[in-house]
Amino acid sequence: MTDEPVEPSHPGDLATGVARSRGGFMSRLRGLFGSAAFSDEAWDAAEEALIAGDIGPGLAARVVERARADRAAETPGAAIRGALTSILLPRDRQPRPPSARPGEPAVVLVVGVNGTGKTTTIGKLAVREAEAGRRVVLAAADTFRAAAAEQLRIWANRAAADIVAHAPGADPGAVVFDALDAGIARRADVVIVDTAGRLHTKSNLMDELAKIRRIIDKRMPGVEPETLFVLDATTGQNGLAQAAAFHRTVGLTGVVLTKLDSTARGGIVFAIEDQLSVPVRYVGVGEGPRDLLPFDPEAFVAALYGEGP
Repeated sequence: MTDEPVEPSHPGDLATGVARSRGGFMSRLRGLFGSAAFSDEAWDAAEEALIAGDIGPGLAARVVERARADRAAETPGAAIRGALTSILLPRDRQPRPPSARPGEPAVVLVVGVNGTGKTTTIGKLAVREAEAGRRVVLAAADTFRAAAAEQLRIWANRAAADIVAHAPGADPGAVVFDALDAGIARRADVVIVDTAGRLHTKSNLMDELAKIRRIIDKRMPGVEPETLFVLDATTGQNGLAQAAAFHRTVGLTGVVLTKLDSTARGGIVFAIEDQLSVPVRYVGVGEGPRDLLPFDPEAFVAALYGEGP
């Protein structure tokens, strides 16, 4: 993605965002749905289609097992749909991070590996919050990547948000502490923290994230930050081990799945929620500032099946 926000002719939507998945593994599944009763070969083909959609072998087998045991469903296809839908966790339709106490801002900590679109995601979140009438402070705690603060500043200007940034190479924890101070002093509604991308295998960098989390607890005792892991949908199953490691370090409360419109294997959504028990909060369906959508499980499944909202 480019650093400069791109304004599309119109915002993206979920149906468009899953078009590739709908025409990929879901097309193969739908081709099996016409039969009133599946043969063993057809059930095997359904399982293979689910695996091709990045659901993962273990979960695909469980989905098929559950569907085969569903005697209430009118068709095997309906049974598969019910089994898939049951995986997705309940959530608020419009996710909002809780604040610690009246007069204090909510805190959103955004983490992930390099190259997933993390800073761009933060910018889009800032635009969403600003358009909802909330005052936003951005914390440029990615002090490692030279262009990160400038990229975030471009998005801050777009969202009319405040930004707290230190010199390149500064202590990320100090940036976060100052941003929380600024959020409280300026009566902001939300502080969104950018962090440097890091591999989950680098223990020193993961320890730095844990330190940032402790600084948030120290400055705002009792706060319940929304901790979002940004995952590139095109990486599929490879991203799950990364997410699990971040979950162990900082306690994820949600996942942002970027580039959903660029993959034909949108089944990764089911794998994320099944393996991590962490909900997908937002999905990215384009490069424009309004192409980050709150994740709606029912709308997602309907879009995969080619149904309207």
